[in-house]
Amino acid sequence: MIMAIIGFVFACVPGALIIGWILLPVSFILGLVALFRKGETQWQAITAVVLAVVGTIVGVIVFIVFLGQVVDKAVDEAFSPSASAAASSSAAEAGSGRTASRAVEAGSGSAASDAAGTSRDNPLPLGTEISSKDWKIVVNSVTLHANDQVAAANVFNKPPAAGNEHILVNYTVTYTGDDPSGSMPFESVEYVTPGGVSVGATSTFAVASDEIDTLTTLYKGGSVTGSTVLEVPSDGVENGVLSVQPGLFSDKRFVSVK
Repeated sequence: MIMAIIGFVFACVPGALIIGWILLPVSFILGLVALFRKGETQWQAITAVVLAVVGTIVGVIVFIVFLGQVVDKAVDEAFSPSASAAASSSAAEAGSGRTASRAVEAGSGSAASDAAGTSRDNPLPLGTEISSKDWKIVVNSVTLHANDQVAAANVFNKPPAAGNEHILVNYTVTYTGDDPSGSMPFESVEYVTPGGVSVGATSTFAVASDEIDTLTTLYKGGSVTGSTVLEVPSDGVENGVLSVQPGLFSDKRFVSVK
């Protein structure tokens, strides 16, 4: 039953659907087995079977909606007037741009390569606004060594594995697009270790006391604020950075954790 509940939850999260699709069939099979065991209460098994079936249906719906929004955004961006204007401008400036590019490369480096947030060596400070065409993200705070806070947030939160620790990332997501039907956040906030390994939300099942709700539909100007739990290596945790992507097709930016 617990596996079915967890699978149902993950089946509703676009970025973690695969976990739900793994757990739900397993819980369905275990529920059926439990139904035919004599001398035991069966309400838990019935609950597991029902949740597995409903969760699978919900997961398929979420996937279809997610895929539809991705395709719509890709089409809108590809055929938007701004995209056409940008393409025309790029074609018109191609000749002179090549010469200018060679001049920049011959110097000490381009301004883009030195821009804050474009590399792990030069991260943006906490509180910096990171924007894309339709979304805006602000990382409000990062709590390192947060094992005690995470353990106190939920009785089902398990302690991190040996050598790892929980950290809490609190951030705000704001929808700046103009879709009259609104949109769900498709942001990505991950931790990158000093060695260059990315750690995302699927690193742990633990939840924060103020877990951010990214399943809600936001309309222009609407925002949600909350925290997410990441399980990261303890060694050199303060030397890592956050990787923030405010939308599926936007560039990633790096943010300091302290």
